[in-house]
Amino acid sequence: MNDQPTFPPPSHRPGEPTDSTESFETTQPLSFAAPPAAAPSPAPTSRPAIPRRGRAGFAAAVVGASLLVGGAAGVGGAAAWNTYDDDGGGASSSATPDRTTSQVANTPDSDAPAGSVEEVASSVLPSVVKLDVSGGQGAGSGSGIILSSDGQILTNNHVVELAGDDGQITVSFNDGTKAPAEVLGTDPLTDTAVIQAQDVSGLTPATIGESDNLDVGEEVVAIGSPYGLESTVTSGIVSALNRPVDVGSDGDGNSTTYPAIQTDAAINPGNSGGALADMDGNVIGINSSIRSASNGSGEAGSIGLGFAIPIDSVLPIVEQMTDGETPTHAKLGVSVQDVADATGAEVTEGAQIGNVSDGSAAGSAGLEEGDVITKVDDTIITGADSLVATIRTYRPGDQVTVTYERDGKSDTATLTLDSDAQRSSS
Repeated sequence: MNDQPTFPPPSHRPGEPTDSTESFETTQPLSFAAPPAAAPSPAPTSRPAIPRRGRAGFAAAVVGASLLVGGAAGVGGAAAWNTYDDDGGGASSSATPDRTTSQVANTPDSDAPAGSVEEVASSVLPSVVKLDVSGGQGAGSGSGIILSSDGQILTNNHVVELAGDDGQITVSFNDGTKAPAEVLGTDPLTDTAVIQAQDVSGLTPATIGESDNLDVGEEVVAIGSPYGLESTVTSGIVSALNRPVDVGSDGDGNSTTYPAIQTDAAINPGNSGGALADMDGNVIGINSSIRSASNGSGEAGSIGLGFAIPIDSVLPIVEQMTDGETPTHAKLGVSVQDVADATGAEVTEGAQIGNVSDGSAAGSAGLEEGDVITKVDDTIITGADSLVATIRTYRPGDQVTVTYERDGKSDTATLTLDSDAQRSSS
């Protein structure tokens, strides 16, 4: 396990509501006809650098905590994998009528007021694409962010996993052209993936910003393809930061939990993998999920609670995928649960340790079963998902100070985080 809550068993599964009135949904692609077959083509031999404002290359480590969609206390963890047709019905495998959207490539608008949504849209739209994905499980669409001029594209793992090993991915660019694509790498734990569009050049890479510099109340712009409506622009503010979001787990039971940017910009199914940009036109998040008022039987839609993966927390992961490496993650070496009394009622904030792995970072630092972790460095830990999301913002080898309670007394331990490179338990 990778610092995920392991007991009690999850009260919900992907696609199920967390209670009778509210649930979390990934902005899962819509149901569409299968895209054309993708002709195979060799991957590029070199990876151009990803442009980034005020930073060269990728961040080596993230010392703050930012959160991703999913559940901590009050934040459900149900990832909806069902699809929706354009009429808002349930899952459908039938083809929709053929339709062609022809768009002229956007160039910065000299008439747009500086710092306006219009200016951001004209700057970022050429760097956001629509993805049509098909495989043995069905077909759908999502969004992606161009990383390089030769077609490396960042998106969500839950968008491309529909293709499986033998499926097809088609990229629709902002100028109306299309290209087949293949998967370069995926990371279920952070819900990210990188694909390579074939035989393309001269694309407009997105400029990568710094999510660690965001403030609550700051204006942001979301761009993607909700319900298959490519090149859709919405705007809002940063509603909250460091929101622990849990959208399920990988095949080994490790939770997909990240520290999300919460926004009231309209995000809907099909926005997954699209850009959340600041007012300078820099991508600071990957739109990934929403909270829905649906109880699981109706269609998910925006209610002003959208969540994006903060770009700073996943840049090292993205770099590993573009280099053809298996992504690695920091690991504390414990299983945790929310704190509860004998009746099961939650009594305090923190993550209670259930098991400490032999030889782990936590074990070597003296942490024990039953300890309640309340803080990592300066980040307050509110529950199990909060701890998982926070640890995911660090890199293997980073040193952290953990504050914990034992027998009513508070203490600290300084430790160096492990790596899950071997994918061993905990």
